[in-house]
Amino acid sequence: MRLFSLEGKSALVTGSSRGLGNGIANGLADAGANVVIHDIPAFAEAAADAARAIAERTGVKTATVTADVAEKGAPDRIVAEAIEQMGALDIVVNNAGIIRRAPAVEFTDADWQDVIDINLTAVFYICRAAGRHMIERGSGKIINIASLLSFQGGIIVPSYTAAKGGVAQLTKALANEWASKGINVNAIAPGYMSTENTRQLRADEARASQILVRIPAGRWGEPSDLQGAAVFLASAASDYVTGHVLVVDGGWMAR
Repeated sequence: MRLFSLEGKSALVTGSSRGLGNGIANGLADAGANVVIHDIPAFAEAAADAARAIAERTGVKTATVTADVAEKGAPDRIVAEAIEQMGALDIVVNNAGIIRRAPAVEFTDADWQDVIDINLTAVFYICRAAGRHMIERGSGKIINIASLLSFQGGIIVPSYTAAKGGVAQLTKALANEWASKGINVNAIAPGYMSTENTRQLRADEARASQILVRIPAGRWGEPSDLQGAAVFLASAASDYVTGHVLVVDGGWMAR
């Protein structure tokens, strides 16, 4: 089990005051990692509460960083502040994301750009900043959060699908470039999860029923369902795994 230990490691998880990011942060802390909780300024109090709860429950060191990943210069600042607070970063999880829903012919320019900026462009910028630090140290683990829509087209979510397709390909591109430098870059593609991003979808009884009947596991996923995958990809157990998109979907893609 030492292969899965994260003791002495430090991790940054973006968008982690709640939802999937919070589940991942708790999983990394359970494995021994010190954790930096990040969220937008509007959720600064929630981020502080999340960090405090993790520290009290697990005994690891925690810290917080607040910034909108889409703001100019914010990704570099987020990584720099996380390094300053922890001394170094061994693990970065790019989880922060949004979703907008509308038919393609009605999709606004603003909704397209907002999703691309947060879900794809900021992911690259944070990877770039973390990559510089990790290349200097000769090691590191980067985990991007992809989606089932990295593989499928989805319905009325054109910008989200485009961004998550890009995340999968970006993951592979960076893995190719950085594998020889001791850095593993992988992604997790969650299935249909019970989070704020899917609240509108779950409230649509007809659509929610169509989704549920196709999931072999017979339920929507929970944030805790990503913890094992995140710990694996953050730990020495995955040292020869890079450029991989790990699907955690209750069997959706197999159906």
